[in-house]
Amino acid sequence: MLNITNNKLNKKVKLTQYSSGKLVFNKKYYKQLNRFLFVFAVIVIIVLFLPWTQNITGQGQVTTLQPDHRPQTIQSQIPGRIEQWYVREGDSVHKGDTILKISEVKSEYFDDRLVERTGDQIKAKSSSVVAYKGKIDALARQVTALLRERDLKLEQTQNKLLQARLKIKGDSIDVEAARINKRIAQTQFDRVVTLEAEGLAATKDVEEKRLKLQETEAKLISLENKYLANKNDIINAQIELSRTQASYADKISKAQSDRYTAQSSQFDTEAQVTKLQTDYTNYKERSDLLYILAPQDGFINKAIIGGIGETFKEGEKLVSIMPSNYDLAVETFVRPIDLPLLHIGEKVRVQFDGWPAIVFSGWPNISYGTYGAKVVAIENFISDNGKYRILLAPDETDHEWPEAIRVGSGARTIALLEDVPIWFELWRQLNSFPPNFYQPDDKTAGKDSKDKK
Repeated sequence: MLNITNNKLNKKVKLTQYSSGKLVFNKKYYKQLNRFLFVFAVIVIIVLFLPWTQNITGQGQVTTLQPDHRPQTIQSQIPGRIEQWYVREGDSVHKGDTILKISEVKSEYFDDRLVERTGDQIKAKSSSVVAYKGKIDALARQVTALLRERDLKLEQTQNKLLQARLKIKGDSIDVEAARINKRIAQTQFDRVVTLEAEGLAATKDVEEKRLKLQETEAKLISLENKYLANKNDIINAQIELSRTQASYADKISKAQSDRYTAQSSQFDTEAQVTKLQTDYTNYKERSDLLYILAPQDGFINKAIIGGIGETFKEGEKLVSIMPSNYDLAVETFVRPIDLPLLHIGEKVRVQFDGWPAIVFSGWPNISYGTYGAKVVAIENFISDNGKYRILLAPDETDHEWPEAIRVGSGARTIALLEDVPIWFELWRQLNSFPPNFYQPDDKTAGKDSKDKK
């Protein structure tokens, strides 16, 4: 109400005469309130100096410590068609148990005796390889025989050439002797003719000398013919030697060519045998792939492709399986700003979804329903959610994790850092500062001593 008059109402009316006024203007009321405010302020100040454990919280899920213990899907390496199921969802299987049977969908594999027929082809081609080896050995022996025969034939022809050369050498001597005899006979004949003209020799002597001259001329001509004939024998021997070398070179080359052809055919057949052996192994392995087997002990979670007669491609998921033996772990994600504060072996508290818990993140000693864990792996590359992945394993020194926990359930993690006063933590939170950075004295897992840096 506005004070628009000079009349003071509080001077004319006493408020203490009323019961409410008596309560309001009672001095004891002020003393109780002041005492309460003072005690509250003292408590707040004391609380501000209580220790508070800095922490890094994160959200994650339960997984397994070993990669081969995690849920997996089973694929087929070949395309096919489902023929028969041997399990149901939820069944327990052992390693090597048959899960389902499939059949081929490609026409080149429809033959039920494909492996057997390929084995017969391998035997036939192997026999061809043996035959080619025999042919190669026969041709090698033929080449050896031709070489030996050529050497003997060449030696024989060279002997003939040597004999012809020796004959012509003897004939050349005989021809030269006949020429000398002819000159002597000619000289004697000329002398007798001169003596006859002077009347000192008879005509009979002239006739005898003429006859002897003719005989020596005839003998010279005969020896010259023989000499020329023997020279022809040398030429013929040389021609025969060249012809023999050419003939045997042609025969040997042909035999060697046949041998190389046989070797080429042998190598080609051996390559075919190797290819058939590869096909045989592939067909045999492919026939084994017609039965989908359990890769390890576990439970059938879900048949991704069900029914009979459905077709699928190679690599397509058929059924999911959960291993029966596994070591639980928790994967959680932290902000990049908190990553330098975590190290291998650090202690972490874990709260599982669906598991009752009362959590005081700054006072882990009075928290209820959390379980101990330790850092076993820190991802080096950021995940798709913009955080870094941390893998946690159970802490052997703490309580065991609940047996009812299943892979895939959610989990909240609290990484415990340094103990600081509450006022410092409030100041840090208000200023959005990171927790105190510290480095362990020893990086080995399980070391609890910490040193401020």
